[in-house]
Amino acid sequence: MLSGLFLAKLEALMAIVNLFAAGGVVMWPLLGFSILAVTLILERVIFWQKVTRQQDHLIREVLSLYPRSSRAAIQKLEQNSHLPVSRIFLSALELQQPNPEEFRLALETAAQAEIPLLKRFNTIFDTIISLSPLLGLLGTVLGLITSFAALRIGDLAGTQTTGVTSGISEALVSTATGLVVAIFTMLFANTFRGLYQRQIALIQEYGGQLELLYRRYYEKRDTPFAPLMIGDRPPS
Repeated sequence: MLSGLFLAKLEALMAIVNLFAAGGVVMWPLLGFSILAVTLILERVIFWQKVTRQQDHLIREVLSLYPRSSRAAIQKLEQNSHLPVSRIFLSALELQQPNPEEFRLALETAAQAEIPLLKRFNTIFDTIISLSPLLGLLGTVLGLITSFAALRIGDLAGTQTTGVTSGISEALVSTATGLVVAIFTMLFANTFRGLYQRQIALIQEYGGQLELLYRRYYEKRDTPFAPLMIGDRPPS
């Protein structure tokens, strides 16, 4: 039974190898694109899983904790500084006696600094999506050239069919492979774009809520309200 399973896997592997060889030279860059895409997709999946599972709960907890104990809220953020919104909040909360305008600018500047991390690899995904079908098209052209080169004038009986069949196979396999790589990458790239847009909306929402809390306590004091300088409980 094990030998039969091994033979079946070996036959499947040989079929893949033969299919790869039938696709021609463009299969090598397509293989590189597919490996690169899978690697970057795995990195982004791990990143977004951490963000979506931990960040929303953490920020809601911090916003509810901040009016009661600013120090505890800051410590909570420091313990989760691997999350984008935590770093954004800390950049404003760790300022020394900022006024509301400085506090808002710190939040906005930190949010802008996080955008490249949230959009990471988008350019590479776009490049793979654009070039993979073009490489497939190039394989089609090369396959057709091979087919036409195999034809012989007056060979109406079709005795030279091997080269023609090989060229057509190269054209079809390379085209299909290019489309598969592009479609697979596009599905994940669009998903990551949706997560990015949602994250930007949440950053704006949570940042606005924190700014309102800060302004509320700042306006109740004669001197600037500094979360790191005052006691755990701001005056009511």
